[in-house]
Amino acid sequence: MTSQFRRYLAEFLGTAILVFVGGAAILGGGGHVVVAFGFGLALLIALYSFGEVSGGHFNPAVTLGAFLDGRICLTDGINYWIAQVAGGITAALGLWWASSQEGAGVTATNPGVGVGNGSAFLLEAILTAVFVLTILKVTASAELKGGAFLAISLALTGIHMSALTITGASVNPARSIGPAVVGDNAENLWIYIVAPLVGAIIGWILYQLTTSETVEEKSETVEENTGVE
Repeated sequence: MTSQFRRYLAEFLGTAILVFVGGAAILGGGGHVVVAFGFGLALLIALYSFGEVSGGHFNPAVTLGAFLDGRICLTDGINYWIAQVAGGITAALGLWWASSQEGAGVTATNPGVGVGNGSAFLLEAILTAVFVLTILKVTASAELKGGAFLAISLALTGIHMSALTITGASVNPARSIGPAVVGDNAENLWIYIVAPLVGAIIGWILYQLTTSETVEEKSETVEENTGVE
């Protein structure tokens, strides 16, 4: 098995775990906090299982951010997207098998009662920007990298706590595509495909604006302290 195929398989399996475990938390009817931790802990499981293999994206928006930052090539990025969407669909089929097609549809992301499409789009874009910014920062920092998996998982948990009842807190096209397609609940799917990708671009821009100068300043400080010219 080639290293490339291992990475794609890891992205498929990690996304499937995220969507299936998080979706099961919704079907279990455990409430807002349980669902939030369901997705957060599902991501933590996936990261510890496959993060070292593929980088642990499990989300097309994260892959886009990594591509924009030069961390992944275009070919791998496209194959990651394919693997992630396939993983989300497979997980949704598992939720259908465990409950029903209607049950799988219940786990799809949709704007909450009284929430317009524009508001849902804006919030999904903003939250995805925050999520991608966090991921890019903690995975690039030598000081923070040791706790990256936990930080990323807690970030997703926080996003779900803040927006679950407003937008469904997707911030991940693959997480939304699977249940929407399998559960025949795709009316608002465009929001959860486009908004996270827009958010990923914004998150990367913010990362560049807030991180590049800091890295340069640290480098200059090291040079001054060590006498390197």
